[in-house]
Amino acid sequence: MSVLRFARAGRLARARRAAVFAMALACGAGLAGAPVEAHAEGTLRIADQYGVVYLLLDVARDQHLIEQEGKREGLDIKVDWLRLSGGAAVNDALLSGAVDIAGAGVGPLLTIWDRTHGRQNVKGVAALGTLPDYLVSNDPRVRTIADFTDRDRIAVPAVTVSVQSRILEMAAAKRWGDRAFDRLDPLTQAIPHPDAAAAIIAGGTEITAHFGDAPFSEQELAANPKAHVVLSSYDVLGGPTSSTVLYATQQFRDANPKTYHAFVAALADAARFVSAHPDEAADIYLRVNDSKIDRALLVKILSNPEVRFSITPRNTFPMAQFMYRVGAIRNEPRSWKDYFFDDPDLAQGS
Repeated sequence: MSVLRFARAGRLARARRAAVFAMALACGAGLAGAPVEAHAEGTLRIADQYGVVYLLLDVARDQHLIEQEGKREGLDIKVDWLRLSGGAAVNDALLSGAVDIAGAGVGPLLTIWDRTHGRQNVKGVAALGTLPDYLVSNDPRVRTIADFTDRDRIAVPAVTVSVQSRILEMAAAKRWGDRAFDRLDPLTQAIPHPDAAAAIIAGGTEITAHFGDAPFSEQELAANPKAHVVLSSYDVLGGPTSSTVLYATQQFRDANPKTYHAFVAALADAARFVSAHPDEAADIYLRVNDSKIDRALLVKILSNPEVRFSITPRNTFPMAQFMYRVGAIRNEPRSWKDYFFDDPDLAQGS
């Protein structure tokens, strides 16, 4: 228990330091409402997070796809990478001007789109594929969300802001009605996915459930015989969904069209690579993340029929409708195109 707490505290401290470092990089830029100067073409700063949902970025990084596409645009692109935990930290880094492209869930995208509407105008750049998120519990009595009590704690990457928190709220609204959408919010606790997975696997901690993504949910199910799925994001959202996306400000997109285009093209290249070469993609994930996950389990995740790697957003609008309906965002999106940039590569989105 004490070891877990120390590990969690250390990782949370690192995440906080990374967020502070990101703020410092902004060189005094303000938060929402304050203009941030656009830098010259050929520089790209990307913030991602933990998990297989960011595999396309891992592949682009490992294979230098952004740099290759940049050369086709006549640019020598320098790419800087920053890893954070939770949509709140990612959104702060983007609004401060510390990063140009942010990676997080659809929930954080909708939050920052609403917050910057008519100012920085943050919108989605691309999706990172469709992968199910699982709410996993190691308590045998918890079979549905109705079984949680005040004694339980549900780990999520960011409380209320993360996509997992929003999906949990959607599940609560379906069970108890929209007025009770936040019924389970007091039970949630912000913990990075790796530490939450360690808690579920070890057992005996205050964390009795974790709403996570691949490979952490799969590791929990494989390592702890008591671990079981309480619900899937696909169940709540009515099918495969692009729960993790990338987004940027309108200013960055307009001021850096070649860099932006090179990035989107590289991401599409990465999606095609992962789809055609899941075994090689698994090796890249292990290498880039210095991960100790069982390779066979990772390949199984990438080969899951429910998993698809594509940059086209899929089934994101139900969450947008929900967040507006319960007052989590003030601006009503009429379609998914309101919070994604108009791009031919995303034409068949939803």
